[in-house]
Amino acid sequence: MQLNDKFIENINRLLPSGDACALLHAIADESPVTAVRLNPNKGFKLPTELSRVPWCEAGVYLSERPQFTFDPNFHAGSYYVQDPSSMFIYHVIKSLIKHPVKYLDLCAAPGGKTTAALQALPQGSEVIANEIMPQRAQVLRENVIKWGADNCMVTCDNPKSLGAITGNFDVIATDVPCSGEGMFRKDDEAVAQWSPALVEQCASRQREILNAVWPALKPGGLLIYSTCTYNKHENEEMVDYIINYLGATVVEVPINSEWNITPAIGRDYACYRFMPHMTQGEGLFICVLRKNHCATTNLINEKRKDKKGTKNSTLPIPDELKKWINGNYFVGEANGIVTATPTHIKEHFNNQYKNLHIIKDFGTEMGLIKGKKIVPSHQLAMSANLATDSIATVEVDYPTAISYLRGEAICIEGPKGYVLIRFKGAVLGWANNLGTRANNLYPKPWRIMSTYVPNIPPSMS
Repeated sequence: MQLNDKFIENINRLLPSGDACALLHAIADESPVTAVRLNPNKGFKLPTELSRVPWCEAGVYLSERPQFTFDPNFHAGSYYVQDPSSMFIYHVIKSLIKHPVKYLDLCAAPGGKTTAALQALPQGSEVIANEIMPQRAQVLRENVIKWGADNCMVTCDNPKSLGAITGNFDVIATDVPCSGEGMFRKDDEAVAQWSPALVEQCASRQREILNAVWPALKPGGLLIYSTCTYNKHENEEMVDYIINYLGATVVEVPINSEWNITPAIGRDYACYRFMPHMTQGEGLFICVLRKNHCATTNLINEKRKDKKGTKNSTLPIPDELKKWINGNYFVGEANGIVTATPTHIKEHFNNQYKNLHIIKDFGTEMGLIKGKKIVPSHQLAMSANLATDSIATVEVDYPTAISYLRGEAICIEGPKGYVLIRFKGAVLGWANNLGTRANNLYPKPWRIMSTYVPNIPPSMS
């Protein structure tokens, strides 16, 4: 890899000569590692001899990168492919958050840090995962649904809209857009686009984002600030800005010295730098700050128009549908769509989010009522609380699983009607078995588009 001369110069200024040379060598000449974080609610297991990510108990290093597209477990949400450095968010949350919280992941796509947070947060927490770019927000929505959590809302809004919900969140994670220096080994485009001007542009945008969302954080709440870059302009200097301008105090996260996490550069407060010549992962910077109780909130007092609500219908909900999900839920219907919302969210939920652009609400969409029938939803199939004992299921072989994930009609042996399609126990989705063939209900936007036909599953399966 050919690195920009200015970038090399910046790294040489940032680090002592020995470390600078080692980091540049790791970026230019070494391959990135591959790791996955297992979903504890899906029951998927990997060989025990594989190395574990030390700061995330569910993280596993793989010896090689398989073709994830052709692994049914990937589509079932059995694991999430995530850089091991980014899994540190799991350790941060586990170490600092001991009680249920309202958690905002502001720049959440594609969903790695969101699903890690859903895995690490105490039971009873509520999560809003936001992404400002509509196309990326749809990817975020897909990954949250596949993860199967019902305590997560996905929104597509700008930071100012969320900042207007003053004092609502106990924790805000801001994995802000950055110059991407830490992704050079994985992203050739990041290498090509990098320039000193981009660094300055990103730093300016990061301040705008922080200013906009800061009012939404409760006094005493935690801000988790992170980037995937190395320079101090977007890292330590941004932490200085949060401390001195917004009003916050750095919070220390306990770490093991054997993890080889690099401390802050030129500062005496606790920041955590992941450098690929020191740790098995890509470049990451993270710092946790607590909002001062006397900090300014920069209140946004602009008038906002309420969105017009849709008229709800009052269709009867089939009793059998309520048996398809385990747990304490409020099962309700609006415009023919039946949703199961956790009772702890439903009981105190109010209208603070009514002006947001919500693309996935709290709870699990269970299905659509059509006359006397119910068409089950893919969200229900992906739910961690799916009551599989109450639903007809059909186990399929690998070629049939791939055909199903491509959206093709399949032939299966099983009862007529709506059935769950499973591969080695992993739920892939619904099909309507007509006897001679089965109509495929796998979501069209999520289908495998590749025409390549693998003979056997990748090694992950």
